[in-house]
Amino acid sequence: MIRAIQVGKSFVAAVLFLCCCAFAAQSAEISAKVAKKIQVPDGFRVSVFSDAVPNARSLALGEDGTIFVGTRTEGKVYALPDKNGDGKADRVYVLASGLTLPNGVAYLDGDLYVAEVPRLIRFKDILSKLDKPPEPDVVYDWFPTKLHHGWKYLRVGPDGKLYMPIGAPCNICRSKNELFATIVRMSKDGGDLEIFARGVRNTVGFDWHPQTREMFFTDNGVDWMGDELPPDELNRATRSDRHYGFPFCHADRYLDPEFGDDDSCTNYTAPAWKFAAHVAPLGIRFYTGKQFPAEYKNQLFVAQHGSWNRTKPRGYRIVLVKFQDGKPVSSNVFAKGWLNASGIAWGQPVDILQLADGSLLVSDDKNGAIYRIYYQPEDSDA
Repeated sequence: MIRAIQVGKSFVAAVLFLCCCAFAAQSAEISAKVAKKIQVPDGFRVSVFSDAVPNARSLALGEDGTIFVGTRTEGKVYALPDKNGDGKADRVYVLASGLTLPNGVAYLDGDLYVAEVPRLIRFKDILSKLDKPPEPDVVYDWFPTKLHHGWKYLRVGPDGKLYMPIGAPCNICRSKNELFATIVRMSKDGGDLEIFARGVRNTVGFDWHPQTREMFFTDNGVDWMGDELPPDELNRATRSDRHYGFPFCHADRYLDPEFGDDDSCTNYTAPAWKFAAHVAPLGIRFYTGKQFPAEYKNQLFVAQHGSWNRTKPRGYRIVLVKFQDGKPVSSNVFAKGWLNASGIAWGQPVDILQLADGSLLVSDDKNGAIYRIYYQPEDSDA
């Protein structure tokens, strides 16, 4: 009987191995096809950095070039080293699993920080322990536990503090808990928690302007106000503790029919830039590298994840928001092709990360892939 059970386990393991191999092969095939469909300006090219990171979401960069990847539904955190610098991950390490929507990742002073819904955890000295990651320390575990918009983005600000959002626990509502619909910041040891921005429904991406050091963040507008309302937002935080409107005012002129009757949009900070409704802007990155042509310097790349309930799908692309004197002045599509002409999505871009060589990585949670966008004109010797 024991031998029969052992044989049975071996058979199951073999089947699971074959299924995983088949899934990996299918994922690689899909990712390669999507990479070929992504359209970028002349001189730019797209390749697959990794096709083996299911539900790849937020990205962070280690000091040796290792890419850390958070997820949402997968509950895992990955590490992807590229030791030979060929623009492809050498392998995929699973650093943790069974976590609660661990979307946000940030690397600071040798440690990896991971933002789950209810807590912030830290893996110390992570680069030397990729093959045997340590048990994480709990840095902070008093965040609300609501899952709706509970997944967090995570970045280290110019002040060395950790910034993360606490999204509204609803499509639209007014909560008694003042932490909801905010961006908070804290020191790296979990102390000095404070609210940095209020009235923020659901941001999943922010960055700081390279020259002004002001924070810019995306915010996803409410659903069910129609296909064209309200605009999704890019907001500018010139100082802390400003209110950006939710749930009273949407964008800079649309009072909410339930919560904004006795209010005025002039009481709140208006968006720095407005996107079309329901494009779902997520990760953003100011370009500071030297690989791209000079006109891209200090300009903002925005990943638009794409609509989920609009009559005709919209988004599923990377847009470039052009800045002048520290303010956005125009936008245009930089990369597209995740959505075909029939309205079928091949993939969904989530976050953007700049590598040391000046190329960009773009995560795609639909395909479990990370793409690399680099500049190499036809007459280049590179």
